[in-house]
This record gives sequence, C-alpha cells and structure tokens, in this order.
Amino acid sequence: MQKSPLQIARASYQPKLPVALQGNVVLENGEATQSVADQEEIKALFPNTYGMPIIKMIKGEKKSFEPMNVGVILSGGQAPGGHNVISGLFDGLKNLNPQNKLYGFLGGPSGLIEHKYTELTAEVIDEYRNTGGFDIIGSGRTKLEETWQFDKGIEICKELGIKAIVIIGGDDSNTNACVLAEYYLQKNTGIQVIGCPKTIDGDLKNEQIETSFGFDTACKVFSELIGNIQRDANSAKKYWHFIRLMGRSASHIALECALQAQPNMCLISEEVEAKNMTLQDIVEQIVKVIVDRAEAGLNFGTILIPEGLIEFIPAMKKLISELNDTLAANEETFKALTTDDEKRQFVKACLTHDSCELFRSLPKGIARQLMLDRDPHGNVMVSQIETEKLLIEMVAKRLAILKAEGQYKGKFNALNHFFGYEGRCAIPSNFDADYCYSIGVTATWLIANGKTGYMSLVQNLTAPAADWIAGGVPITMMMNMEKRNGKMKPVIQKALVDLNGAPFKYLVAHREEWADANTSYIYPGPIQYYGPSEVCDQPTRTLRLEHNAL
Repeated sequence: MQKSPLQIARASYQPKLPVALQGNVVLENGEATQSVADQEEIKALFPNTYGMPIIKMIKGEKKSFEPMNVGVILSGGQAPGGHNVISGLFDGLKNLNPQNKLYGFLGGPSGLIEHKYTELTAEVIDEYRNTGGFDIIGSGRTKLEETWQFDKGIEICKELGIKAIVIIGGDDSNTNACVLAEYYLQKNTGIQVIGCPKTIDGDLKNEQIETSFGFDTACKVFSELIGNIQRDANSAKKYWHFIRLMGRSASHIALECALQAQPNMCLISEEVEAKNMTLQDIVEQIVKVIVDRAEAGLNFGTILIPEGLIEFIPAMKKLISELNDTLAANEETFKALTTDDEKRQFVKACLTHDSCELFRSLPKGIARQLMLDRDPHGNVMVSQIETEKLLIEMVAKRLAILKAEGQYKGKFNALNHFFGYEGRCAIPSNFDADYCYSIGVTATWLIANGKTGYMSLVQNLTAPAADWIAGGVPITMMMNMEKRNGKMKPVIQKALVDLNGAPFKYLVAHREEWADANTSYIYPGPIQYYGPSEVCDQPTRTLRLEHNAL
C-alpha cells in the first residue's frame, strides 16, 4: 500500500504515557459510587456492578500474569485515535505476558454475535499506529441488548479463550458494555467487559471523564476549515457562510470551534433552550448581526450552527417528540404511504394543534426531512435536517422585508456548509494519539486485575502527559433512566454545554466583539504534529478553560 510522507513519519511516533503506566501498576480503590440519578432503578438493573469504587493506578512492584486472550470491538461512529486505543491495549497485553493474544471483532458489535474476528498481530498493529479511522477491524452500530446476543458472545469467547472484551464507543456503546458486564457476571461466565470513552461530539464527559477521545482532533480539523473560510470571506467580502457542525445532542463542537476561530456568530443549542427561544427569535438574532455589519460596509461573515439546534428549540422539540411517538406507533401504516403529501397529511392529523401549526409553517423540504426514517432509538436523524439552509431561507426573507422598509441596505449572499465526516477519521493530534494510547494501556491493567463494568479513565489532561492520572470509573456511576423508543431505559447521561461554565462564559464575553466591524477572525491552520509543545500538544480550549489552564 502506498503511503504519504506524513503517514510514514507518524508510524514511528511513540505516544507519551503517564509515569504511573510506565512500568508495573497497582490499583488503589476509592469510595463507593452511585449513579448520577435514578439510583434505585439503576441499582436494581445492575446489582452486580452498581456501587463499585473509582480506581486510581499507581506504580507498583513487578508481578507475573498468566497468559490471557482479549477481544476488542469498535462501536458506533469513527473518532480519531481509535487505532491508538487498540495499539495501547495490544502493547499493554504483550508487556504483561508475550503469550497474550488480542482478537478484533469485525464490523462492530455484530462481529461478536456473528463470530467474525481476526487476530491482531504485531504486523497488523504496526500498520495502524497513530492513524485515523476504524478500518483496522471496522465499526458498526448493532446494539447489544438481547439475551441471545449475549449468549452468542459467550460462545465465541469460550471458543477463543477470551477473558475480557473491550468496547470502544460512545455513551450508548458503553451503556451496552455495562449491560453485557452485568449479564456475564450474573451467568458467572468469567468474561470481563471494559469500556473506552469515544465520540467526537464531546458529550461523553462528566466529573470523571474529562473529555472523550477524538473531540480534540475533530475540532482542530473543523477549526482549520472554518479559519480557511473566514480568510476567504475576509478576502472576497461578499458571502455569509452558514456552517453546521456535527454534534446532535450537545453544542460542544460548535463552542470549541468558536473559541478557536472566533466567527461572527455561534449559536449554542443549550442557550436557545434555556431562553425558550423560537425559530423566529434565532432568525432575528442572526439578522441583527448581518444588518449591523452591513451598516459598516461588511456584507460577509461566518455563523456556526450546532447540528442538533432544531431539537433544542422548545416548540420544535415538542413537535419532534410528537413525530417520534407518532411514527413509532404507526410504523407500518406510515411506510405504506407513497407520497410526501400523503405522509404530511397523515402526520398533521396526529399532531396537537400547536405542533400542527408549526409543522405546517415549515418549508416542505424541512418537513420531509423531519419525517425520514428514525435512528435505532426511534429518534429523528438530525444530521439529515439541513438547518443551515432553513436559516438561510428565513434570514433572506426577513432581510428582504427590512430592505423594502429601508432598514437594510446591504447585500445578502449566503453559502451553506456541513462539517462532520471531514473530521471523524483524521490522523489524530498528538493529544489524541497520546490520550488514546494511555486509555488502551489503562484498559489492559483493569483487565489484568479482574475488573469489569468499568470505563478506562485518564485524567489531569491539561498537564503534560507524564503527569496524567490513570484509573477506572464504574459505568453505572454515569447512568440515569431515559425514554428510548417509548420505554424507560438505563443510559449514560449525556453532557450538555454548561451555561455556567468557563468556556461558554468566554464566548458570551467576546461575541459582541467578534460580531462587530473589527473582524476578529483567528486562522488556526492545520494540526501540527512536530514542533514546540505549545503548538503540538495542547488540548482543546474547552478543556483548558474548564481547568483554568488557558
């Protein structure tokens, strides 16, 4: 396979490790834990894995370990650094005992069920060190929720002599990991399950998990693209760029990219919900920035839009909830309808009055997107809703009215963008390469010490990598009960943008300055892999602001 010079150079990069993981490790138990909410319900569902202590890893004396085999699964969407988690896991296993083996289940969780796997040897691993993507074994979105699936997993683990399964995924995948761990304990199978925190969306975070892997790299890729667009906008001086950024359930990516690139405007979904804003309120906010800049002769700019914005507008959220319930309850009837008009009429007949009026007011294209197939949880797939085009259309109409009234004399030409897939498989930044490798090594030590139902934990991430703290956190500690497909289920609680947190407060303190005539754009440029540490190894601005390390 032909490789670029950068691929060849990155293959030799040796990720940095915390001092505590550079040798032999012992586990130090902390206090017993409880779930973030719904404690009695979570405890009843996870009697064997609830209340376990947080674990910290410290340097210890050398000890020997019996040979063991481990399986690994990549679950859900890709995120930069996944290959380094596997590399760290592989190296950790071989350091414990050279006879240890690592098996990769192919195509995600379905590989465990269908018994599709490959042994990951040194030759294979070396081809994927410090690379982006999940192509070493592939990923998938199959949910591990049914007893027969768990039992199929037992069959292949027994056949291969697998002692533990490591699931690399987001909140849903790690919830599945916890369910699997509980079942295997109940059945006394001897199979451990460990999770690893992955998602570029940045919403798998809490008091223990400081950030999910992939967020750093993806935001740096998106910020470079935004910076390039801003440079073009400031050169051509004739386009407004509406840029939608991946991140359905929270606005972490949009906020981080705003902190890095300083656009003229950045919408934050959580703020929209907190202020009970309507779609028209958002349009008026955008229009004001455009009109004010036009008065200074600036008919250009950049606006960042979170992918999930539409679900945070209270009236839209209510409409979408009704649509989800309607389509779930009438799935076969709805699928039998052949035209968009038939589908619209059917849906309108099922909605409450206010939701029906809102649905009726939407452009037909957006209404159609709201009726598309649901995700595995029965929710609308917001990535298919082109919110940036909806806003452009509504802003253009409002500006036309203002122009007719003599209140706007500028020119409005808009371009739309959606950034998501561009960042999911990027070559990981030094931060993600190091962080992911440490997560993999940490998982090895959790397995070696018989732990299950834990997520691999690496903290103190604003410090140099040598000072990072490794350990494990019980997955049940992060759980609450939420409605999925019409039923209450245990899930890891997603982290929304904290409107009282330092990153959002920084945005609020500077957004008027970024919006006005004195263009304040920053051009972050591409990810730097070699050079001074302050250029190459810095974590996100979000993380640094949260830890007062900016």
